[in-house]
Amino acid sequence: MNVAITISMLVFIAVGVPIAVSLVLASTIGISFFSNLPLILIPQKIISGINSFPLMAVPFFILAGNIMSLGGMSLRLVNVAKALIGRVQGGLAMSCVLTSMMFAAVSGSSVATTFAIGAILIPAMKKHGYPKPLAASIQASSAELGVLIPPSIPLILYGVSTNTSIGKLFMAGILPGLLVALALIVYVYILCKLKGYGKDDAEEGSDLFSALNNAKAALIMPVIIIGGIYGGVFTPTEASAVAVVYAFVVSFFFYRTASWTDFPEILKKSVISTTVVMLIIAAAALLSYVIARSGLSSLVASYFLSVFDSPVSFLLAVNLLLLLVGMFVETSAAILILAPILAPIAVQFGVDHVHFGLIMVVNLALGMITPPLGVNLFAACSVAGISIHHIIKSLIPFVLVIISCLALVNFIPGLSLVLIELFY
Repeated sequence: MNVAITISMLVFIAVGVPIAVSLVLASTIGISFFSNLPLILIPQKIISGINSFPLMAVPFFILAGNIMSLGGMSLRLVNVAKALIGRVQGGLAMSCVLTSMMFAAVSGSSVATTFAIGAILIPAMKKHGYPKPLAASIQASSAELGVLIPPSIPLILYGVSTNTSIGKLFMAGILPGLLVALALIVYVYILCKLKGYGKDDAEEGSDLFSALNNAKAALIMPVIIIGGIYGGVFTPTEASAVAVVYAFVVSFFFYRTASWTDFPEILKKSVISTTVVMLIIAAAALLSYVIARSGLSSLVASYFLSVFDSPVSFLLAVNLLLLLVGMFVETSAAILILAPILAPIAVQFGVDHVHFGLIMVVNLALGMITPPLGVNLFAACSVAGISIHHIIKSLIPFVLVIISCLALVNFIPGLSLVLIELFY
């Protein structure tokens, strides 16, 4: 049955069938022809897959991100970043990384970050002489921070699929996210110095006090959300609802940059994005159930335990697997399918389940900026007005920088766990 499911799923994806539909069809084939399970299980498992309180955070964070994008928060965060580091050579490009990190802390979505920040900074970088492919590469790779800096939708999905504390995962994502941001900023600075880009970036700088004053409402938001979670005021799911209310009040009544006529469009975008994610979650839940019933999880566990004799060799193999999977499978689907299989094996090798969650998410996040299915890549190219093959050469160094950070996250567990040990 496992072979039939795998082959049929690969065939469906190869011919362009949407990933959620491919998962359901492959599961249905496995149930119908290679097991004696009743077909009524299909709708039951699809519904039960999304019948989860923690998953309610996903649509709320998506809605909050869309409200903030339209409400002008992204522009204010850009101005803060420009004021902080925009007055040096390459400051505009470095501002892109810093702004993406700040926006990620209030949106939880890398694609939302790509569009919201890229729409402002990619044209600005083009105006200041940065090549279009480089500008798009900087934005695409910076937006990856949206899945590391809490709140993070992929971390929520990992927590739900492995019964891991989402609060601990959010705490664990802070230092790896800062590490990736710092590494990208350093690389961009060195590149601009060597290539001579961004010599007139100081023209884009702004007064720090004024920028902070204008963006204070946006900057307070992650403090309220993250502080509320770790202060025990509300759960991560409740925090997502608080984020929506806060973003709505700030955008509609404080900044007054959004109007009631914009609200239907905000809801429409949020519903579409939520539907895509939830369909994948529901389909992956069905496939995970079928895989579990087939005994594949036990077979994979036995294989890994027999072939690899140390945590290092296991992590190297898993990293290679996840890097390949991330290139071809959507991040949410990959987490929901693979996390329940791989996380218990990691624990048997002595890898903390929270630490392994960060390893999975950083790995699969690379798939967002690598062909052929890199969603951040397509979003950044769309904003920059270039085709995807133009960006590959300039993107490769950014991928290598993130892989270097991934190696540190893998083999220095303290990067993920030290804040949990200190404060959680």
